[in-house]
Amino acid sequence: MSSGLSINMFMTERSKEQTKQSEWHQQWSLLEDNELFLFNDWILPNTLEDFRGKDVLECGCGGGQHTSFIAPYAKSLTAVDLNTTDIARIRNKDAGNVEFVEADIAAMDLGKQFDIVFSIGVIHHTDNPDRTIANLTKHVKPGGKLIVWVYSKEGNELVEHVVEPLRKSFLKNMSRDSLLGISKAVTASLYLPVFSLYLLPLKFLPFYEYFGNFRKLSFERNTLNVFDKLNAPQVDFISRERISKWFSSETFKDININAYKGVSWSGSGTKK
Repeated sequence: MSSGLSINMFMTERSKEQTKQSEWHQQWSLLEDNELFLFNDWILPNTLEDFRGKDVLECGCGGGQHTSFIAPYAKSLTAVDLNTTDIARIRNKDAGNVEFVEADIAAMDLGKQFDIVFSIGVIHHTDNPDRTIANLTKHVKPGGKLIVWVYSKEGNELVEHVVEPLRKSFLKNMSRDSLLGISKAVTASLYLPVFSLYLLPLKFLPFYEYFGNFRKLSFERNTLNVFDKLNAPQVDFISRERISKWFSSETFKDININAYKGVSWSGSGTKK
């Protein structure tokens, strides 16, 4: 399927979502996620070697950073996003085995199934995560794998009940450049507590595990984490019960659902 044909096929879905989702194009134009160790953590117990020689579908490729991790291993990689494929294509211009498709991952029908379907940090931002996961599952071959990583409801009470209302009330209509400035200021303000108070064995503190990664990341990458929380047009935090339903034993085997740093879930399974 050519990229031009893809755009025409999915223009209806895009036109419905374009305004709401334009934040993502602005985010990935301004910032980049290039931390391989995070990606490796998020797909556990799977590894990059599991993608070797496989036909892979990436659902929500954003700026194409994760695409670049998978492309050297995959036989073929179809990378789908609603309106950032132009950015992802440029960042992966030398990858000859990648096809970019502009589509709504909750509604697309690519007409084929894949050995591995994965979605990292995207499903919780869709209109209906349950419908989205059902559509992703449809695109997995019997014997193939589904791999996802999502924000958890558990551990994100502060973001859900404080940050989200503030974002909706005060930040939603702010320019992305101004929002980036606020994100940098918030990030800078976190360094003192994260490198002092959070070094103490005070595991009851909010985001205690999460800030362990903060200390490993660059200022730019930490800014991306903050910007993502303030920029996302919508977020639906996923409970353990809910992700467990996504990987029902009726549909999957070899199921793995793991908590990550107290703020997210990774899930994977082999389709029966």
